Amino acid sequence: MSSHVETETKPEIEDPEKKKKKEEKAKAKELKKLKALQKAEAAKLQAQQTSSNASKKSERKVKRDAEEENSEDFIDPETPFGEKKCLSCKMAKQYSPSAVESSWYAWWENSGFFVADSSSSKPPFVIVLPPPNVTGALHIGHALTSALQDTMIRWRRMSGFNALWVPGMDHAGIATQVVVEKKLMRERKVTRHDIGRENFVSEVWNWKNKYGGAILKQQRRMGASLDWSRECFTMDEKRSRAVTEAFVRLHKEGLIYRDLRLVNWDCVLRTAISDIEVDYEDIKVRTLLKVPGYEKPVEFGVLTSFAYPIEGGEEIVVATTRVETMLGDTAIAVHPDDERYSQFHGKFAIHPFNGRRIPIICDAILVDKNFGTGAVKITPAHDPNDFEVGKRHNLEFINIFTDDGKINSNGGPEFAGMPRFKAREAVLAALKEKGLYKGAKDNEMRLGLCSRTNDVVEPLIKPQWYVSCSGIAKEALDAVMDDENRKIEIIPRHYTADWKRWLENIRDWCISRQLWWGHRVPAWYVTLEDDKMKELGAYNDHWVVARNEEEAQMEASRMFRGKNFQMSQDPDVLDTWFSSGLFPLTVLGWPDDTQDLKVFYPTSVLETGHDILFFWVARMVMLGTKLGGDVPFRKVYLHPMIRDAHGRKMSKSLGNVIDPLEVINGISLEGLHKRLEEGNLDPSELVIAKEGQKKDFPNGIAECGADALRFALVTYTAQSDRINLDIQRVVGYRQWCNKLWNAIRFAMSKLGDDYTAPMNMVPDVMPFTCQWILSVLNKAISKTVSSMDSYEFSDAASTVYSWWQFQLCDVFIEAVKPYFSSNDPEFASARKFAQDTLWVCLDNGLRLLHPFMPFVTEELWQRLPPARDCARKESIMISDYPSVVQCWTNERVEYEMDLVESTVKSLRSLRSLMPAKERHERIGSRPAFVLCRTEAVAEIISSHELEILTLATLSSLKVLIEGDDAPSGCSVSVVNESLSVYLKLQGALNVEAEREKLRKKMEEIRKQKEHLTQIISASGYQDKVPPRIREENVAKLSSLMQELLSFEQASQHLERDIAAEQEHH
Repeated sequence: MSSHVETETKPEIEDPEKKKKKEEKAKAKELKKLKALQKAEAAKLQAQQTSSNASKKSERKVKRDAEEENSEDFIDPETPFGEKKCLSCKMAKQYSPSAVESSWYAWWENSGFFVADSSSSKPPFVIVLPPPNVTGALHIGHALTSALQDTMIRWRRMSGFNALWVPGMDHAGIATQVVVEKKLMRERKVTRHDIGRENFVSEVWNWKNKYGGAILKQQRRMGASLDWSRECFTMDEKRSRAVTEAFVRLHKEGLIYRDLRLVNWDCVLRTAISDIEVDYEDIKVRTLLKVPGYEKPVEFGVLTSFAYPIEGGEEIVVATTRVETMLGDTAIAVHPDDERYSQFHGKFAIHPFNGRRIPIICDAILVDKNFGTGAVKITPAHDPNDFEVGKRHNLEFINIFTDDGKINSNGGPEFAGMPRFKAREAVLAALKEKGLYKGAKDNEMRLGLCSRTNDVVEPLIKPQWYVSCSGIAKEALDAVMDDENRKIEIIPRHYTADWKRWLENIRDWCISRQLWWGHRVPAWYVTLEDDKMKELGAYNDHWVVARNEEEAQMEASRMFRGKNFQMSQDPDVLDTWFSSGLFPLTVLGWPDDTQDLKVFYPTSVLETGHDILFFWVARMVMLGTKLGGDVPFRKVYLHPMIRDAHGRKMSKSLGNVIDPLEVINGISLEGLHKRLEEGNLDPSELVIAKEGQKKDFPNGIAECGADALRFALVTYTAQSDRINLDIQRVVGYRQWCNKLWNAIRFAMSKLGDDYTAPMNMVPDVMPFTCQWILSVLNKAISKTVSSMDSYEFSDAASTVYSWWQFQLCDVFIEAVKPYFSSNDPEFASARKFAQDTLWVCLDNGLRLLHPFMPFVTEELWQRLPPARDCARKESIMISDYPSVVQCWTNERVEYEMDLVESTVKSLRSLRSLMPAKERHERIGSRPAFVLCRTEAVAEIISSHELEILTLATLSSLKVLIEGDDAPSGCSVSVVNESLSVYLKLQGALNVEAEREKLRKKMEEIRKQKEHLTQIISASGYQDKVPPRIREENVAKLSSLMQELLSFEQASQHLERDIAAEQEHH
């Protein structure tokens, strides 16, 4: 109920005792009437059943003809874009996702429902959308992000928060540059170097303005209620200014510095890449792999041994998987305690190709004397471990590669100009020729590949800009781990261990990239007139960091007063993760002291995938704390990774990639194949991928709609760190939307055109079923809100689903149908209560479901008549989220309905075992019996005979009490220790089947009883187990013993029946 219902003034208070007696009397009277009417109604229905079949057919035909004439009544008129949706005057008979999900979004957006107000007095709730790449199209991971974040935002908005969800887009340095470079090559057969930097950057902007950002448009199709008025791009003017400001401030504090270190180098892109852009392939044995730029496959997984000659005539054997790097070797390391090499300590080996003297050094940190030959070649400029050895022993660092992966002049004239893997073959041949080759063997290794180009990553030594991380990482670590002053909570909790491990072992962050698309490093190199070396970066103290060239000029003049100089800006750009790391600050206007920044920073929650916990989340926390003065968010919710239904990673070559828009709109198998053909798969891969699609989607993918896809994805989040996505589950929720649709259609037909909803509800005077549905609605509201509060979205979705499906549709709507199937004035009161309760349930139920399924709930809610004398909100999305109404809760009624439902379930179960032809008939004259072993249970069953008759589709029910003879010729089912049900069989009893059924049940209960007895008898039970649990166990044991007794009695009745039957014959 919306708040006006709950705060309604209460009627005048009368003496509670008098009131209670009066109500009980009225209730008993009402119940008597209802029972009599129900029985009469049931008999009438049964009588009509057979006689009406013929007339029904002709009625159907007349009805169908009438509907064909007015088919326009069921079709929504066209809605002008951005206006409120025009609905058909009659509800369509079937739910159609495409019809329901059209027009609403444009109206929501146009009405300003998504816009947050920075001057509002409501408490803020803020989420920043992880900015998707400008090159990206919506994939299933984005759909999960969108579904979860929109569920949170819509719920908070309806719960009275000033909800802000900020959309943005990432310029995606490497990805975008690659896309545009490929386009230039495809269309004009030119490289970026052919057209120059300025023209290339201009081409990228043109591409971005024409094609970029399709993904944000696709978010609208998901129903994402983002505040588009605050949309931003990481390279727009405001964000670019903020990135420069951050760099300048961090440099001024000494947190950004320039250094010469090893980086992951991509020879195709000719840039350093971050750790996240390196994929590792485990190679077990000798393996041939395709490498970009090489016609023939390249060999990996081989350890090559060769000898270095020692001055004075001996030799020392070393082994390597990258034999070409020996051209840059500057030492050979041995373990100081390895006696095999003690005579070589302090001696030199001679490089076989250039005569360079190579020292033999002792290093206990790197060398394991039991591994390989115990002697290790050292290439400080091309290996991370060797780099550290080079620093420890002050070795020479010789780079042998050009930026595009060829051997440079340091490699010697024999190999200079060769691509690195061709040089590998040439070096091997030259070693063999000199008699230094000592053989090769398979070697297990991890090969680093660039995720963008698939090029083999080459460790290269390059001057780069770095962020010093140790201090800011400590703050980020404490923000999560400090129990006394925790500023951030990570959900699920187990990821805090990863957070701790990474931040405790953090290395400084390389933030420069040798690309042309991105934020240019705001640093200028000053070349003095009297400098001996004129190359850019030759002197590390000649760099000036500033906000712009004018400021740099002033700073350079101050630093080099009175000297003539020239300045040139660093050609490098900043790592995309640097600007992404500032995102929660920059989207709210930092570095300016904006109203948005004051009101909405820190944001409330960051929701993203656990795979970028370090690369993005930790960096936001480090930069946000340092520059924003506080952590950027209070909670981090990490969603699982999505895989296919078989648990495999999604990949184009397997054909198992699921496009959310194809699930929303539906697609044929041919359409799926066509998408593969338009990709860039090899012919052999294409065959495998098509086979995969044929197997998983033999009939394509049915149209499911955004609501069903969202709901399925949210319910899947209960699976810990991965989701195995089965499209059939989405299809199931699409069918469930049809159930909702029909519930509203039923309601509209029962409420009638002139119905006005009640202002408040007084459950005490209502029929039992109405009291019950309101009480369980209260529970559903309470559980949904508490689950949402604790970020258990799957539990929240399942709670809403269960209430709608199993309580409202399966029980309540079925139980109240008799009230509407007769015009008897005696039924008027119950009918009015049922109408009001139905309306209250649908109004609350749709608002409860709205954050998960925005489109269908809006459409159905708009069809509900508004509450009497009350201005209804324009849209469900700005209505109040349901809250618990204390007076609706009724534990006694819930207990009684549980008993009723259990009885009905057992009767249905007995019915399902009947022969097929009898199963679907109303049971007519065949009686059903309920044997109650306590007076209390007998009273409950008797008073709810009406509900049992209706829900179990029975015509008669006889209540028996302990001591009554059990009916003969019946199938039996024990409901619980106090209750058994019997159903009269038309044919002969299947003796063996009945015996087996009872035997299995008794065996099951005996096992449970024995297990519980063992627990209770265990030593230390009295001391270790809390009293409440002990009491529960005693009650459970007593109940099991009673139930066993009931089954034994049922078994005796069966044997008695059998004996009587045999005697009769």
